[in-house]
Amino acid sequence: MGEYIDKVKGTANDLVGKAKIAVGEKTDQPDLIAKGATQRVKGQAQKIAGAAKGAMGDKF
Repeated sequence: MGEYIDKVKGTANDLVGKAKIAVGEKTDQPDLIAKGATQRVKGQAQKIAGAAKGAMGDKF
């Protein structure tokens, strides 16, 4: 179960991060671009954790 939660949260963070990067680029806001990049990394890590939990059967 935890695997799906991590994957969904990861996907959401990845998408929000992409949006922040796009808005930051359009409005010339480097701080927003950086926040978006950070959020994307967090989302990708959550997706990897979800995949690992799925492979291990939610044992960690």
